[in-house]
Amino acid sequence: MKKVLFVASECTPFFKSGGLADVIGSLPQYLNDTDDCEVRVILPLYSKLKSEYRALLTEVMIFETEVGWRKQYTGIYEIIYEGVHYYFVDNEQYFKRDNLYGYEDDGERFVYFSNAVIEFIYRGDFKPDVLHGHDWQAGAAVAIAKIKQPVPGIRTIFTIHNILYQGWMEHAAFGDLFNLDISHFSGFEWGGMLNLMKAGIFHADKITTVSPTYAEEIKTAHYGEGLEPMLNMRSWDLLGIINGLDVDDYNSMKDSNLDVPFKTSIIKKRQNKKRLQREFGLPVKEVPMYSIITRMVEQKGLHLITHILEEFIQQDVQIVILGNGLYEFESFFNYLAEKYPDKVYAYIGFSEGLSRRVYAASDFFIMPSLFEPCGLSQLIALQYKAIPIVRETGGLKDTVMPFNVYTGTGTGLTFANYNAHELLDRLNYSLTIYHDAELYKRMFTNITKVNHSWSQSAHQYLDIY
Repeated sequence: MKKVLFVASECTPFFKSGGLADVIGSLPQYLNDTDDCEVRVILPLYSKLKSEYRALLTEVMIFETEVGWRKQYTGIYEIIYEGVHYYFVDNEQYFKRDNLYGYEDDGERFVYFSNAVIEFIYRGDFKPDVLHGHDWQAGAAVAIAKIKQPVPGIRTIFTIHNILYQGWMEHAAFGDLFNLDISHFSGFEWGGMLNLMKAGIFHADKITTVSPTYAEEIKTAHYGEGLEPMLNMRSWDLLGIINGLDVDDYNSMKDSNLDVPFKTSIIKKRQNKKRLQREFGLPVKEVPMYSIITRMVEQKGLHLITHILEEFIQQDVQIVILGNGLYEFESFFNYLAEKYPDKVYAYIGFSEGLSRRVYAASDFFIMPSLFEPCGLSQLIALQYKAIPIVRETGGLKDTVMPFNVYTGTGTGLTFANYNAHELLDRLNYSLTIYHDAELYKRMFTNITKVNHSWSQSAHQYLDIY
């Protein structure tokens, strides 16, 4: 049985800022259920850990971690949750903060974390055959494991969840933080600085990313964020594996957040819409409801939406927006909600329970991303039978099949170019789908047959291990 240690910076249900947390929270359970490997997870112990989980922590060991000339306290704590061992690296100087990321010393924080992980492997009883690092925060751990071999012959995998964020640091940080011979400097240097994403890519035995299309896209200058030469050098070791979803958690029949559980009933789904209309003060009537549930950043294609949405809502439709982020997008959606209170509702913020009620109430889900490594929102929308309207990029292209009116196949409405009027065309076509009972029923039935669980993807990771 292979022993695998996931190194990551967030994980549900403990800490979450994005889709990475969902992957780290669900994939190990599926892998462990195969009985072919044992996956354990190691994370920073942020102060945001809820008291209900903090009460479950048990101390494993305490030691000092060298970070350049510093010797930093490290405590290792453990929780066994739903059959998975989770280790937490405790150091209040680095992790007792209000947020997970966004600090000037983020590079130092995660170099410390990586050093602590390797020291833990040296000292601990769990000796992984494979160290599997996720995103730039674990890039140094992959590199140091490859260089220092805390377990003789240990193999390393590095997964790119979003290549936009890379962990840049000044050159001087190599001598100041890493405790490595200068001969290893070139494995960390990129573009005149240190780059922890590059370090993970350079040192890993295998590199994965979160969809086959994204694996091809990031080898091009348009999507590679400057790392495409390195990825092309390692192209034989780069594999795209689509993310799965915890379909037991995101289950429209079992979700306690929903007023009316449903599986294949359009009537019951629309009862959820009526309840949400009442909750949000929208007119309770049978019109198509569109949802936008997103981080409000440019990546999510919001400039396309802001360009055409006011034109589209002149139709007899309702739009529900849930999320927060950049002020320009928050203010735009607030403006629409104030100007069209009978058609638009904007919730600036995020609530997990509310998001699920919105997915369940929506007839269509809008996600026209500029780029999307995999995307979980469209997978959740499919689970709650909201028809996705997406741009054909990254994981959106791999998971949403365009509807073909002649064959009756497909699970969503898609467009190719990053163009606002292509999005508007798909939105207008969605009205045709909605008002044609047979077409809508066909799409709805197609979606009920979709399976985006981890089962297939988990076996692809097992093959790599």
